[in-house]
Amino acid sequence: MIRTGYRQVRHVLKRGKSSTCSSAGPVVLGIESSCDDTAAAVVTGDGRILSETNRHQYSVHEAHGGIVPGLAADQHLRNIPEVVRDTLAHANLTIHDIDAIAVTRGPGMPGGLTVGLAAAKTLACVHNKPLIGVHHMEAHALMARMTHTVSFPFVCLLASGGHTLTVAVHGVNEHTLIGSTRDDSVGEAFDKVARELNIPWINAQHGGGPGAALEALALEGDAARFAMPVPMDKTDSARSPDFSFSGLKTHVRRLREAAGFNIQDRQDRADVAAAFQSTAVRHLAKKTALAIVRARDILGTQPQTLVVSGGVACNQAVRAGLEALAMQHKMALVCPPPQLCTDNGVMIAWAGIERLRCGLLDPYSIDFIQRWPLDQLKHMRDRSE
Repeated sequence: MIRTGYRQVRHVLKRGKSSTCSSAGPVVLGIESSCDDTAAAVVTGDGRILSETNRHQYSVHEAHGGIVPGLAADQHLRNIPEVVRDTLAHANLTIHDIDAIAVTRGPGMPGGLTVGLAAAKTLACVHNKPLIGVHHMEAHALMARMTHTVSFPFVCLLASGGHTLTVAVHGVNEHTLIGSTRDDSVGEAFDKVARELNIPWINAQHGGGPGAALEALALEGDAARFAMPVPMDKTDSARSPDFSFSGLKTHVRRLREAAGFNIQDRQDRADVAAAFQSTAVRHLAKKTALAIVRARDILGTQPQTLVVSGGVACNQAVRAGLEALAMQHKMALVCPPPQLCTDNGVMIAWAGIERLRCGLLDPYSIDFIQRWPLDQLKHMRDRSE
C-alpha cells in the first residue's frame, strides 16, 4: 500500500472536480469478484450511483449445493469484460471520465480475486488511473456511510456467507476485531440448513440464493415447534463475543432423522426453518450485545451507532432482532438497503472513495490476499510508510 503525499491526493481529487460530475467530487469505478458475483459500479464522491451491474451465478452453483470456486472463477472470466463495459455505458461515461479504479483485493476465493484484480490493474495502468485495493469486509462496513449519516467511531456487525464478526470501527483503515465465528459463518449456516431442508434457491437479481429461500419459507413456520439450543450459552462460553453456528447446522441434520419430522412435508420444513432462523438471530443479538459493551472500553466512548452489513443483513428477522438490541443500548441501528448489503460493485467504489480521501492508493503490482483479517489493515499501512 502507498500512503500518498498531500499533493498527489489533491491532484486526484481536483481531477475529479473537473470531470463529468464536476460538483460531485471524484468518480470511481469499483469492481467486485471475491465470491460468485461479478459486479461493477460507478459512484461519485457525494454518494450517487451512476450505474451498477451485477452478474449472479445462482443457476451455475445450485445443483452443487454451494459455491464451486473453479466454476465461479470461470464465470468471472467470462463476465467481467461485459460487466465493466456495460457499467461504463449505463453511466454514459468512458474510462477517461473515471478518476480512480477500486477493486476487491481480498479476502475471498483466489480465482475470482485474480480475475477482478487483473482487470482493474490493467485498466488502471493502461489509462494511468490511481488504483485502490479494497478489503471486502471494510467495504461492507463503510457502505452505511454512503447511504446514511454515520460518523466514526461505530460498532459494526458484519454478517455474510463467508464471515461473521463484530468490530469497533475507529475510522477508514482502522478497525479493532471484537468477536468472530469459531466455525461456520451465519450466512454459511443459512445456506447449509437450506440444503438440509431441500429448499430450492431463489434466482433473483436482488435477494436471491439459498439463505433468502430459507427466510421466505420460515415465514410459513412455527419457530416454537422445534426447540433448538442457543450456541455458546454455557457458563464457559457465554461471556465470549465469538459466534458459533456449526452446532445449529448439526442439530438440523439430526432433526431430519427424528420421528416427528418428514422432509417431504412443507410445514415440517417451514417449522424447522423458522426455529433455526429464530435461534440464529438470538445468538447474533446476544454476542453483538457483548461486543457493544467491549467496544465502549476499546473506543473510550459510548458508540452511537450499530451498523449491520453483509448479505445476512438483508434478512428481515435479523434486522428486527438487532433493532431491538440497538434500542436497548440507546443506539441507532443502520443497515444499508438490502441490495447494497449483498456483494456489489457500489460498496467497492465507495470504499475506494473513502480510501482515496485518506490518501490510500496502491501500486499496480498488488496481489490478492485470500485470508485477510480486517484488523491487519492499519498494520499493513504502518509497515509501508
